Amino acid sequence: MKKRGYIEDSEELRAAVADLKEKSSKNKDTVDVESTKKEGSATEESKNDAEYEETDAEYADSDVSEDEAYRDDEDAEYYDEEYYEDEEAELDADDEYYDEDEGAHRKSLKPSETFEKTLRDTNPMSDVAKAVAESEKKSKEYRKQKKQEFEEAKSKHRRRDKKKKGSKADDAVICLEHVTKYYEHKPAPALNDVNIKIKKGEFVFIVGESGSGKSTLIRLLLRELKPSSGTVTVNGFQLDRMNRWKVPKLRRSMGVVFQDFRLLKDRNVYDNVAFAQRIVEASPREMKKNVPEILGKVGLAGKYRAKTDELSGGEQQRVALARALVNKPSILLADEPTGNLDPKNTIEIMDLLEQINKEGTTVVVVTHNEKTVNDMHHRVITIKKGVVISDREEGNYEDED
Repeated sequence: MKKRGYIEDSEELRAAVADLKEKSSKNKDTVDVESTKKEGSATEESKNDAEYEETDAEYADSDVSEDEAYRDDEDAEYYDEEYYEDEEAELDADDEYYDEDEGAHRKSLKPSETFEKTLRDTNPMSDVAKAVAESEKKSKEYRKQKKQEFEEAKSKHRRRDKKKKGSKADDAVICLEHVTKYYEHKPAPALNDVNIKIKKGEFVFIVGESGSGKSTLIRLLLRELKPSSGTVTVNGFQLDRMNRWKVPKLRRSMGVVFQDFRLLKDRNVYDNVAFAQRIVEASPREMKKNVPEILGKVGLAGKYRAKTDELSGGEQQRVALARALVNKPSILLADEPTGNLDPKNTIEIMDLLEQINKEGTTVVVVTHNEKTVNDMHHRVITIKKGVVISDREEGNYEDED
């Protein structure tokens, strides 16, 4: 019988004890090696610290900083400035080349074209889709071509119209072409194949005996009559084809002075002149400015309140002239403006007409006053029995068979 706590001395026991001793010895050796390494590391660190302190002392004694000294050492071994500059330039050139190449490629394709190209590359079109795309492309080209042709034709038409307008070198404001006028119950024409062109700014006398056709000519220009044949054009209006509602517009562009004056006897001078302003619907402010101005020009500024029957023949003609000019017409037609005037008033009225002409108004005077025509030396058109028998610059009054 063995006692409690007794351990039998056997071979297993001795083997376990030996194993424990061996493990304990190995652990001790490991601890010794690690401590030795720590001591060596500490020693090495202390040595390095000492070296760094010595180096710092050397740098402190010299003028060269630690960073500069380090850079000098590195430069000596590794740094080649020219080499790296060449390398950098080469890389920049490559970047520029690739940038330019990419930019050129981007410019060569518009966004829509780029999208279509990408779509074609990724999803090839079927035959039907290709046919539709081709049809749309041809349609676009056709519309573009037609639009271009239309613009060219339009431009050509404008140039032709401009040339046509400019081709009238005489710049005629009055033009009669092959005009013939018959009256009922009269076998002979009042005017027979008349051709007259009057330029802008001209002063023209139309002369002839009574019954020669002068008054008929004036009535044609005022569109009181229409020609039996031929074309009459005044200020761009073709009178032989003009509708009636356009006639007032034509007459507003002209001023007319008649032999019998045709004044409003129940009104004063101012109202007679202002009447022409009311026809063109001028404002009261414009009337207050224009009427006194034109009355002053014809020498009647002091008689604006006088009734017309209180005036002399010459003064009444001046009122008629002021009324014709107050709307600043481009053409002034004067039918026998001096027929009822004495020589002195005749000269004064003709001087006024010449002054008006110098200001740019085209003046056409129908008269049989030979002395007035010969004294003024303007263009003279002579009519006899409805036919133009002469048309002369700076002409004289002629009575030719």
